[in-house]
Amino acid sequence: MKKFNTHEAKSRLSELLSWVERGESVFICRNGVVVAELRSVLKLPKSLKTESRNKMKILGDILAPLPDDDWSGLH
Repeated sequence: MKKFNTHEAKSRLSELLSWVERGESVFICRNGVVVAELRSVLKLPKSLKTESRNKMKILGDILAPLPDDDWSGLH
């Protein structure tokens, strides 16, 4: 469960909405008390949630630097 105070939620609204679009819920607090919940109005199938996570992992793998020994055959 992700909780944010109102000031932080205002500052990070785009990021919070990205989480909501992926199917997560975000709670907004005032003085430490939850007063609101952000959640998607669309029901995403689990397969899309998993697919989105897998794409992020693949992107992270692609962007990861290669070890030095992988470049040895290119000289």
